[in-house]
Amino acid sequence: MSTTAKLYTLNLTNTKTYLFAAIFIVGNLLLPQLAHLVPQGGFIFLPIYFFTLIAAYKYGIHVGLLTAILSPLVNNLLFGMPPVAVLPAIIIKSAILAIAAAMVAKRFGKVSLVGILLAILAYQIVGTGIEWAMTQNLLMAVQDFRIGLPGMLIQLMGGYFVLKALAKN
Repeated sequence: MSTTAKLYTLNLTNTKTYLFAAIFIVGNLLLPQLAHLVPQGGFIFLPIYFFTLIAAYKYGIHVGLLTAILSPLVNNLLFGMPPVAVLPAIIIKSAILAIAAAMVAKRFGKVSLVGILLAILAYQIVGTGIEWAMTQNLLMAVQDFRIGLPGMLIQLMGGYFVLKALAKN
């Protein structure tokens, strides 16, 4: 399934880059708060990545990276989540997601379930390898695959439908 969409690559000199990044960062602040109402919700639903995927796919690498890096930092400063100990791994995975989503969107030129899936798999597989190297703990590194599959499915399907809804803009 794919939908033709207007996809953008906003540069760092464009004020819209910062405006859109701020909007997606707010989304990445609110969605984790909702997910954390469920026990282990952050681990299950992986909410910190959702709007990073949307930002990078729709508006390009700069909006995506700003969202990817600032969302976990601001969340930690405001709410103490994610904990400082896991911030590096989450920021790295978020940045990989932003890069992968922007690349896939540019390559496909449209909203595509396959494209979104490739971006999700890229950040999860590469991110898991990096997290394993950082922590020397395979069980911790594969946690997203062990209990975060619902979150990945939400990213895939929810991301597709949100991007499809934004396709006209």
